[in-house]
Amino acid sequence: MSSLATHPPVSEEPTAYDIAHLKLYMRLVDAAAAGAPWQDAARIVLGADVNADPGAAEAQHRAHLARARWMVETGYLRLSGAARDDS
Repeated sequence: MSSLATHPPVSEEPTAYDIAHLKLYMRLVDAAAAGAPWQDAARIVLGADVNADPGAAEAQHRAHLARARWMVETGYLRLSGAARDDS
């Protein structure tokens, strides 16, 4: 896996980072849907050291989970070319 940023990119289009981390995003969404504690998801999925810096681990988890949910709800449409231009 490529290196994990503290925060994923903020963009209205999927980025190379998003594409490189699709599997990670799906694992985060699955963990959240299963009710897994964020600490477990951060440690197992993100490889974060939750004990060393819980605040940073939680922020990284929250940011990546938000981006993962965006990819599931919106971003994937842009990957497939199915998104419409509403302007």
